[in-house]
Amino acid sequence: MGRLTTSKLYAPLQQAAWLSSLAALAAVIWAITASSPQAAPSAELWDRWTAHDAGATAEIDHGAWDRFLKAYVSEHDDGVNRFAYGQVSDQDREALEAYLGRLAGTPISRFNRDQQQAYWINIYNALTVKVVLDSYPVESIRDIDISPGFFADGPWGAELITVEGEALTLDDIEHRILRPIWRDPRIHYAVNCASIGCPNLQAEAVTAQNAEEYLDAGARAYVNHPRGAEVRDGRLVVSSIYDWFQADFGGNDAGVIAHLKRYADEDLKAELAEVTSIDDDRYNWDLNDAAPRKGS
Repeated sequence: MGRLTTSKLYAPLQQAAWLSSLAALAAVIWAITASSPQAAPSAELWDRWTAHDAGATAEIDHGAWDRFLKAYVSEHDDGVNRFAYGQVSDQDREALEAYLGRLAGTPISRFNRDQQQAYWINIYNALTVKVVLDSYPVESIRDIDISPGFFADGPWGAELITVEGEALTLDDIEHRILRPIWRDPRIHYAVNCASIGCPNLQAEAVTAQNAEEYLDAGARAYVNHPRGAEVRDGRLVVSSIYDWFQADFGGNDAGVIAHLKRYADEDLKAELAEVTSIDDDRYNWDLNDAAPRKGS
């Protein structure tokens, strides 16, 4: 047997120490990203999806998604809609996958803008529900780390569906299609991230016909709920959505406050009239699950 040199003797210990240090660094970075607000992607147009036919009259059927939502979304006394992930039947899971399959096969570039907007909102929300169902039970959608990258957080960067030959992520749909094409801040009240802090997932599909009512209803419900905006002792506390995506709401505190006033009820509007800046923001990433959480 050959002599064991000092370098060979300590090599495994050095490697173990290096791995331990790397694990510790990863834990620190994870803790920081888990406790801090997400760095919001900017709205960067994907030109390929600007194609449309303004004169098209064809309609996309979202009836299957509408029935699915009516079966599993429930309104609660606290004003937060919840989804019964644990109650979804195998048959309805198959129906959801079939619906997404039909949307994937839809030549969306041949439709008009109104049909396209409803299509992208519904496909985003249906994909989000499917992602949660595929990993359920989970405490938060942020626990579904299927996005590429060592420190990836959540499912938003994962390619989930292919439309017209293009693989798409949830980030693509929200930040490269919906936000930059429609430039409507109410989009944030329509796309749902399966969290308590998020605007409600409504119990109906959005369509070209009901889109305006749908978007306005989402805005009013969120703005007038404490998780959207609340004035406490003269201090305005808002959802972190208004911080992450401030550019979509006027670009500064004054713009956000003006947006809130537009959808606020009379009591909140009177309180907003007395504030000129935002003091704090918050967000609850707990899953919007209709099932009671452990310990509650």
